[in-house]
Formats: sequence, C-alpha cells, structure tokens
Amino acid sequence: MKQSIIKLFLIGSVLAFSAATAQSTESAVSKEQLEAKKKAAAEEKAKLPKPYHPEANAELDIQNAVKLAKKTHKNVIIQAGGNWCIWCLRFNNYVQQTPELKKLADDNYVYYHLNWSPENKNEKVFAKYGNPGDKFGYPVFIVLDENGKP
Repeated sequence: MKQSIIKLFLIGSVLAFSAATAQSTESAVSKEQLEAKKKAAAEEKAKLPKPYHPEANAELDIQNAVKLAKKTHKNVIIQAGGNWCIWCLRFNNYVQQTPELKKLADDNYVYYHLNWSPENKNEKVFAKYGNPGDKFGYPVFIVLDENGKP
C-alpha cells in the first residue's frame, strides 16, 4: 500500500513537472511568435498609404464633401480612424487596390477619411455623429446622403 502511494506520488510529480515544462516552452514560443507578428505588422503598417490627416479641418472638409456629393448626386462615406490603426489602413488599401470596390466607391460616394488620433480627436465632428468610434472602435463608417444627413 505504501509503495502504491509512493508510485502514485512519483507519477504525479513527473506529470506535473512535464506539464510545467511544456507550458514554459509553449510560452517562450508564443512570445517569440507574438514578437514576430508585431514586427511584421509594424513593417506592413509602414508600407501602407496614410490617408488620414490630423492637421486637416475635418468640419470644413466634410462640408465640401457634402457639396460635391450634392452636385454629383452621390452619398458621402466617412471612414473614421487614423494612421495609427492598421485595420483602418488595411481597409483603405483593400478598397483602393480592388478594382471592383474602387469603382463602386468612386461611382457612388464622395469618400472622406476622418482622423481620430491623440494629436486631433475631432471631438466636435465625432459628437455630431454620435461618437461611433467610442461604441464600435476603428475603423468606423458614417454614411451621409447628398444633403449631409446620416
């Protein structure tokens, strides 16, 4: 009986040690993979076009987009985000590099990139549209008709 308990204890100890070793190895691999993914994302982000302009007067730019939309009988699509947001940059690049999507956007919308960044949060403009970035994250899209109504 005593030998059975000792055997069980030894087997349990070996299994526990094996599990602990496997986890630490797995964590090390995961950290390396995570660092590699971060590096790849940073390199990708550096290569993508930067359509957001923190220095822009977004309120005036949107007014001009609405005027153009009215004149050309299109809607306005506002893609809100920033050059810091890889998904914002990826989406923009995807639309611009996919001929069918680019044609659809160009034929039907006046497209505007509304900046949100630490340098310029465009709080007044975002408040006008209910702060959708706070609710949904970025990129977030706001569609206006040719009269500027959501």
